[in-house]
Amino acid sequence: MIGIQYAKSDPTTYVLHYQNGQVRREGAGLSFLYFAPVSTIIKVPLGSRDLPFVFSETTLDFQEVAIQGQLSYRVREPRKLAAMLDFSAAPDGGLNPEGLEQLGTRLVLAAQVLTRSIVQRRPLREALVSLDAIVAEVRGGLSQAEAVGMLGVEILSVSVQGIRPAPEMAKALEAEARERLKKEADLAIYERRNASVQQERIIKESELATELSVEERRAALVEQRAANERKSAESQAYQLEAVLKPLRDMDWRVLSAVSAGGVSPGLMIASAFRDLAENARKIGQLNVSPELLQSLLKKDGG
Repeated sequence: MIGIQYAKSDPTTYVLHYQNGQVRREGAGLSFLYFAPVSTIIKVPLGSRDLPFVFSETTLDFQEVAIQGQLSYRVREPRKLAAMLDFSAAPDGGLNPEGLEQLGTRLVLAAQVLTRSIVQRRPLREALVSLDAIVAEVRGGLSQAEAVGMLGVEILSVSVQGIRPAPEMAKALEAEARERLKKEADLAIYERRNASVQQERIIKESELATELSVEERRAALVEQRAANERKSAESQAYQLEAVLKPLRDMDWRVLSAVSAGGVSPGLMIASAFRDLAENARKIGQLNVSPELLQSLLKKDGG
C-alpha cells in the first residue's frame, strides 16, 4: 500500500512514533509498520557516546591555556531530550545527525563554562599541576548542572588530556624549571662537599684528640719518672746521710788510720809535724836538721 513503511531500530535506540500529534508507540528496539503521511518517527540514541573538546581559557594571572579533553555521556530520559532537540529520523530511517551535533554543542558549552570558572580562580602554575582537581570539579559540576538535567542526559566521565600554556610561556616555564633544577643540583653538590669537609674535620679532630691524649700520657709518664728518680735520689741521700752521720764527729786521724788499715810511721811523723805547725805560736824555736828528717823517712820506708 502506498505510504505504508516499515521502521526498525536496534536496542540502543529509543523510538517515538507520533501520529496526528499523538504518541502511538515508544520504546527501545521497536519494529513496526506505519503510515508515513501522518506519522513522525523520533529516534534517540541511548548508547554512551564520547565527545572530545578543545578550547582556550585565561588563568587568574591572565595567561592563556589550551584545554583538551573528552566527556562521555548517555541519554537517560529520551522523551525529555526529544522534546528539547530535533531527533526526527532521517529520510533513510537513520539517526538525525543535527540532533547529535546540537546535543554535543550544548554539552561542550556547559563543560567550557564550568572549566572557565575553575581555571580563572587559579594562576598558571597551579592550573598546570591541578589537572586532577580540575577534572573532578568539572565532572561534579556537569552532573549537577541545570542545563544538562534539562536535556535528560547523564554524564558518565570527564577526562582532560592536558592543559597547555602558550608556546612562549611554556619555554619560559621550562627555562625557569631548568634553572631551578640546576640550582638544586648545585645545592646537592655543595651539601655533599660540605658533608665531606665536615667528615674530614671530624676525622682530624679525632686524630688531634688522639695525639693530645698520647702527649698527655707521655707527659704524665715523664712526670712520674722524674718523681720516681727524685724519690730514688732522696732515698740514696738519706742512706748516705745515715752512713756518714756516725763519722761526722770522729777525728780525721782516726778516720785516716781506719781507712789505711793501721797507723804507719810516716803518717805519725806527718801528724806530729801538723800538730807542731798548729801550735807554732806556743813554741819558741824548733830546729829540725836534714839528717834527722832523712833518718825518719828511711825508717818509715824500711
